Amino acid sequence: MNQLIKKVVIGLGVVIIVVSLMACDYLLPAAGNIVERVSDGDTLSLKDADGKKFTVRFACVDAPEIPHSKKEISSRRVRDMNQFSWGVKAQIRVEELIKQSGDRVKLDIIESDRYGRKVAEVRLKNGTFIQQVLLQEGLAKVYRPYLSKCPSKDIVQQAEAKAQQQKIGVWNDQKFVDPWEFRRVSKVN
Repeated sequence: MNQLIKKVVIGLGVVIIVVSLMACDYLLPAAGNIVERVSDGDTLSLKDADGKKFTVRFACVDAPEIPHSKKEISSRRVRDMNQFSWGVKAQIRVEELIKQSGDRVKLDIIESDRYGRKVAEVRLKNGTFIQQVLLQEGLAKVYRPYLSKCPSKDIVQQAEAKAQQQKIGVWNDQKFVDPWEFRRVSKVN
């Protein structure tokens, strides 16, 4: 009889623990902001705990551009196709990282830019620094004009230097044009 009571008590204990763990997400929502959309390789559309939507631009880095207009999408210029190809790769990589993190990120907001976006260092719930991953994989470059405002400037510079030395991603592409240079030339044309 004692054995049976022990088994029942243990079984009930296990059931209570399992039910409690399942209710944790409902009772204690996951930490971080919800990512609604990855706009490109360095911009996210998010929603905070109160449901307010906002846009975040990644601090410290500049990712290749993606096509926005019909003209850009249909462009056959080598410079455009090259830039947009790398831009889409960066966007897809950010989407993969965000999905692995349950569509949630933690932000260290540095400032707001002239477009009203929050500029932030972005981390996954496990602490992975997204900008560092993009730089290590050669899918972004350090954006030096704002590097002095970057709390993790040593980390991003080291990540970029390693990718450059190993000729990873854009560092292995002789035709690649830096995103800031691509935007400058595109405004002229």
